[in-house]
Amino acid sequence: MQFITNVKDSLVESSSKTKALMAVLAVLGIAGIAAWIYQLISGLGVTGMSNITSWGMYIAMFMFFVGLSAGAMIVASAAQVFNVEWLKGLTLPALIVALVCICAGGLSILIDLGGLPRVWRMLTGPNFASPLLWDMCGITLFIIVNVVFLVFMVKGNTDGVRKVARVALVVAVLVLCVDAWIFGLQEARAWYSAIMAPIFIASACDSGLSLILLALIAMDKAGIYSIAKETFKKVAGLLATFIAIDASLIGCEILTMAYPGGHESVALSHMVSGATAPYFWFEIIAGLLIPFLILVFAKNRENSTLVMVSAILVIAGVFCKRMWLLLTSFITPNVEGALGITLGGPSAATGGVGSMWAVQGSYFPSPIELLIFVGISALVVLALVVLMKVFVAKK
Repeated sequence: MQFITNVKDSLVESSSKTKALMAVLAVLGIAGIAAWIYQLISGLGVTGMSNITSWGMYIAMFMFFVGLSAGAMIVASAAQVFNVEWLKGLTLPALIVALVCICAGGLSILIDLGGLPRVWRMLTGPNFASPLLWDMCGITLFIIVNVVFLVFMVKGNTDGVRKVARVALVVAVLVLCVDAWIFGLQEARAWYSAIMAPIFIASACDSGLSLILLALIAMDKAGIYSIAKETFKKVAGLLATFIAIDASLIGCEILTMAYPGGHESVALSHMVSGATAPYFWFEIIAGLLIPFLILVFAKNRENSTLVMVSAILVIAGVFCKRMWLLLTSFITPNVEGALGITLGGPSAATGGVGSMWAVQGSYFPSPIELLIFVGISALVVLALVVLMKVFVAKK
């Protein structure tokens, strides 16, 4: 196949530094796969999750990678739909980012299920009222549209690109909304909020554009792709705008949580001064405030190093957002009038009633979860390096 031939040629033509980087990424990816196999054999008991905290690192990874993917797709499709000439040069790199990251997001869900055969339950016993099923359908449609969009771009089918871009823009926004509804429709949790979908869209846009910028900067430094300085400056300015929108929506949510008091104020206290405070404040300070203060000045937007630092901070901040958003609602479960939530496990079986029930959740990713996260992230970067060299470097 021509694609395989192109991959081989790009690997052969790579510099020694690039080959060394790809080798390291491959080793980390293999280590992550090995950790996943170990988890499949041993069960989800090797993770930090429990009955009281049933979602952890893998769901955060899912939200994170899907957000990166949908954000990149919004950038790619918006450039074509609204005929933004200076943004059209980002379409192909953005589509590659979108495809790689959506695959990583889907893989995160498979890992969280604890066993591949459980996927069939979604097909044999679907619940059409469940946002989880909507999400599976949306992501499947997203992948199909992404592949078609990418094929049209590579073949230079301008008419096809314009048509599929209209569909892609709607599908990308829809996937983000459905992801938000998984959380925002749970009335018993602090996630229950109408603003959850806009928050997901805003953070997807700034993180997705940040990853595109990092890819462009890396290719420019490697000498395989160049972007006009004026275009680079405009894209960095667009990132500053996305950051401001993201920050304003978080501010609205915090004000809504703090004003009435009650259950939501408890969740807010966990965010600002409790167990999830490190994630929350890292995002606010390092993921939003610092990048915005850097990029708001035109001179800084011309400096690729400052833009690169800002993009990295934004991506790290959005990952922290996924963590605090996910975990905060598990700290104080809705168990009013009950003994708590049964913990299960050997300690509950042998320790008596006091060891059986819990009224407050705790969670920290296990070494297996962390290794799987590092492995998937490494495979994402490796795939981006290879695909960018194959499809973008020659354009």
